[in-house]
Amino acid sequence: MSTTTIIVLFIIISSMVSGILYVAFGQITVRKLRKNPKTRDFLGVEYASGWDIINVAQAFAFPKAWAKKVENSKFSFMYANSSELYENTTKFDQILGFVFYWVLTISGLVSALLILLDSLGAFSE
Repeated sequence: MSTTTIIVLFIIISSMVSGILYVAFGQITVRKLRKNPKTRDFLGVEYASGWDIINVAQAFAFPKAWAKKVENSKFSFMYANSSELYENTTKFDQILGFVFYWVLTISGLVSALLILLDSLGAFSE
């Protein structure tokens, strides 16, 4: 099995896992937050349908110090408010969001890296 095949296999599996986690996190956590009038306005800007799921997961994935900097910036309306979200979610919700966000991010970055390396001829024989 070649290196490219292993990397593509990793990308496919991690993309499938991130898709499953996306649906699970959206149904378990974000749905509950959308229905709560207290948290509805703290989910960040939704660029496309479902983007608030990624915003909430990002709030759980980044360190609290980074989240505080984002909350105090002039672009805070674009991101989910982590302080409010931590108060209204369980530890399971937070861990699920953390895992989902990093699986999604890593699979996307590895995909982009593979495309870049392939276009530079790193896998030519």
